[in-house]
Amino acid sequence: MLVGAGGNAGNQSAIKVIRGLATGALRPTLGMLRATLARQAIVGLLLASGLASAGWVRVYLTAGDPRHASAIALSLLLIVNTSVLVGTALPFALARLGVDPANAGTSIQVVMDVMGVLITCACCRLVLDQLAGVLRHAPPHP
Repeated sequence: MLVGAGGNAGNQSAIKVIRGLATGALRPTLGMLRATLARQAIVGLLLASGLASAGWVRVYLTAGDPRHASAIALSLLLIVNTSVLVGTALPFALARLGVDPANAGTSIQVVMDVMGVLITCACCRLVLDQLAGVLRHAPPHP
């Protein structure tokens, strides 16, 4: 669910940019990249927030542990946001390098598969190990 969501979200962003570059609606300039990244960051945040919320509910209902649900939801939030931004930037980068931006469509899948696993491992370690340790040592509520 996590890695697949990242690949799909990144691919959608890449396709949007690839089409824009192909039709001339977008140019491979730094200014256009910044403007497109700003727009897509908002889309990514909205999409990631919705998916992370749904992921939290799904994990909580199946595992019954809010820590596990939080670890997965945070992973999903970061994976989708990262994939949207990378999927937006990659076609611009390829175009600037003189490589066909259409290659970004398949490349984003591979990049986000690897990054998705790394993000998930880091988030689970943070939430399950680090935050659990903090909560164990917190003073009890009166």
